[in-house]
Amino acid sequence: MLRQQDVGHRIVVRRIVGIREGRPLFSDALGELVELSETHLTLATAKGPLRVPVAQVHRAKRVPPTRRPTAAAVVALERAADEAWPAPTRDRLGDWLLRSADGWTGRANSALPIGDPDRPLPAAVDAVERWYAERGQPAMINTPLPLAAPVGTELDARGWTARPPTLVQTAPLPLPSDGRPARRPGEGEDLEVTDTPDAAEAPPGAVVELRTAPGEQWLAIAAGRKGGLPDAARHVLTAVDQVRFAHVYVDGTLVAVGRGTVTGQGRWLGLSLIEVVPVARRQGLARQVIHELTAWGVSAGATHAFLQVEQHNTAAVTLYQRLGFTTHHTYLTRLAPP
Repeated sequence: MLRQQDVGHRIVVRRIVGIREGRPLFSDALGELVELSETHLTLATAKGPLRVPVAQVHRAKRVPPTRRPTAAAVVALERAADEAWPAPTRDRLGDWLLRSADGWTGRANSALPIGDPDRPLPAAVDAVERWYAERGQPAMINTPLPLAAPVGTELDARGWTARPPTLVQTAPLPLPSDGRPARRPGEGEDLEVTDTPDAAEAPPGAVVELRTAPGEQWLAIAAGRKGGLPDAARHVLTAVDQVRFAHVYVDGTLVAVGRGTVTGQGRWLGLSLIEVVPVARRQGLARQVIHELTAWGVSAGATHAFLQVEQHNTAAVTLYQRLGFTTHHTYLTRLAPP
């Protein structure tokens, strides 16, 4: 049967869709598992999201992806993502990264255990715990899967807990303009979008501005989303060489925001903080923000886009799927016991 570790991966589900002459009728569905609970599972299929009650599942299993990223590809993308979300306080433990930003977001306040920590694994985890204790912060480690599975095993033994899985999703640039998934050569995921995937075209009066620095209203929307905005947060947002902040206005009122960065030696456009104010949702503004930022990314030389989305945010995952994004890998944010 499926487990939480299967979220973000391709699966096939055989489900019971009816009864004929006393015998069950089956139907198979293939797609990316985006949600798994005690009562149902949700797949992102080629025809859109499919929600299946657990009671109707006859059989389900993970199937190999059409193209599995190499360990080197996961490391490169994680490094690019770190560049795009730079913590102001940083240190190294061999190849591992230690990051702190006054507690603002898990990504900027967790260790990234990729590469060799230059010591045995138990000693490396001990060092992580000491580093965060010295700063008065709870120790956290982001574990990209399956790359950091050995680290996860060590943390399990120590009683570390885990936040819900986060999907790291990618798409080739440019994105399709009509919302249909882009086709990849050889083929047959602290970001949430609060607009909806079935939104209509953006209002004709919407005006998008891309700036090199966020305006005060932009920061206010981000603060509302993230529960405040300490000084360290401004560093995380702005301390990137190539960065743009999308401001979307309707009738002079800021109604949507977003952030784009180009990192990873110019290859990767990172999308984050895509947010639409409640009164302006369901109008296609999130999609407009994404397309404006990706157009800028292409002009800056980026060839691929990435984003990070919590696996249970099915509305956002569905939107991203329609824009051509697929899950590259997943990660778990692990928290040390008190």
